[in-house]
Amino acid sequence: LSLIKSLDCIRYQEFELNEENKLMESQSEFEVLFHDSISNIDMTPGSIVTATVIEIRDDYVVINAGLKSEGIIPKNQFLSVKGELEIELGDEVEVTLDMIEDGYGETIMSREKAKRTKIWDELEKIQDSQENIEGRVSGKVKGGFTVDLLNIKAFLPGSLVDVRPTKETDYIEGKVLEFKIIKMDKIRNNIVLSRKAVLMDQNSSPEEIAEKYTEGKTVTGFIKNLTDYGAFIDLGGIDGLLHITDISWKRINHPSELLRVGDEINVVVLKYDTEKNRVSLGMKQLLDDPWDKIPEKLELNAIYKGKVANIADYGVFVDLGDNIEGLVRTSELNWTNKNINPNKVVNLGDEIEVKVMEIDNDKRRVSLSHKQCLENPWSLFDDNNSKGDILTSQIKSITDFGIFVGLDGGIDGLIHITDITSEDKQEEAIRTYKKGDDVTSIILSIDSERERVSLGIKQLPSKDSQASDTE
Repeated sequence: LSLIKSLDCIRYQEFELNEENKLMESQSEFEVLFHDSISNIDMTPGSIVTATVIEIRDDYVVINAGLKSEGIIPKNQFLSVKGELEIELGDEVEVTLDMIEDGYGETIMSREKAKRTKIWDELEKIQDSQENIEGRVSGKVKGGFTVDLLNIKAFLPGSLVDVRPTKETDYIEGKVLEFKIIKMDKIRNNIVLSRKAVLMDQNSSPEEIAEKYTEGKTVTGFIKNLTDYGAFIDLGGIDGLLHITDISWKRINHPSELLRVGDEINVVVLKYDTEKNRVSLGMKQLLDDPWDKIPEKLELNAIYKGKVANIADYGVFVDLGDNIEGLVRTSELNWTNKNINPNKVVNLGDEIEVKVMEIDNDKRRVSLSHKQCLENPWSLFDDNNSKGDILTSQIKSITDFGIFVGLDGGIDGLIHITDITSEDKQEEAIRTYKKGDDVTSIILSIDSERERVSLGIKQLPSKDSQASDTE
């Protein structure tokens, strides 16, 4: 029995030894297979490897690159500019291998670094080939601008914005333009760009420029600067002038009423000066000429409603629609004051009635009247009064030639100095009157067309004649 137990023990030990040998052989084969599987992977820190997305969690993504352990990468590295997830389970992605073992048995990888490495490689190829690259001018910094190139920040010096040195460079902010890469330093993460180099490449011979900017051709450019007399347009290598009179068919006081620095606009070439290398541009010429609509739009002596578009010292511009404007001069604003301040009569944006007084085709001018749409106080006075009527009125002003008194309807009547007294001492007589005093006079004449009412004091009937008339 003892011998049998010994034999069973020996057999059991042999069994364990065989199983252990089999396990060791299996592990050895696994190690061989594993080493074979990673032999083609560049294990150098910073190298790019291809991995498979095996799990997506709330804060991180688990990937398998065929290494000893799985990699964990923050989820935000897989989000697009709009914040949307760019991957799905099973997708293959490129990541950088930062560390195979971090001390906790985990593999450290980065999706962000892989993207940047690929972008830098692409930018280096573009620099070597001297190709142009598009970038968005994202902000202004000391000495120049920052430019977004494939999600990498680059620097554009202010001196390399344009062919000619200029202080006005803010107009390029926010624009997508072409640049050349003139310097790259991957270690310092520094990229320097030049727009000037692109524009220099585009410089053509005078003949080619003249052909490019032929009269009537439509071109696109950025508003570079605004002045009192117009706007300078960057056409890419050459500047053009858009004069204030060629911005709109309507009258404007300053280009800033319709334009903003940095806006991209379409303009038409009006003239190219080969000697001065200057381009004259027009913007209103791209629209229909509103003057062509005048015959069907306006009728002489007709009354229309319009909006006050502009106020000047000499009158008011009224928008009649379809880019047609007319001028109401100060003398046509008010019946009783021909030199009234227009701002005391109307405000910008007011809708008023106007009468078409004149259409001048040669000067392309429409003359309007506002007072002609109002009740005429001179005609009203003429209807309610007659020659010979006696009035008592307040003195409004005294001049060397007579006395002005206020009448019904806000109009003025004149007592000429020769109609104050029959005596020779007329200048002494006029000095006996004061502004604000009431004075009695008789109507000598009413001329509503010429807007005149003549009054007299010496022509008043005497008290004796009045008494005789009463009897």
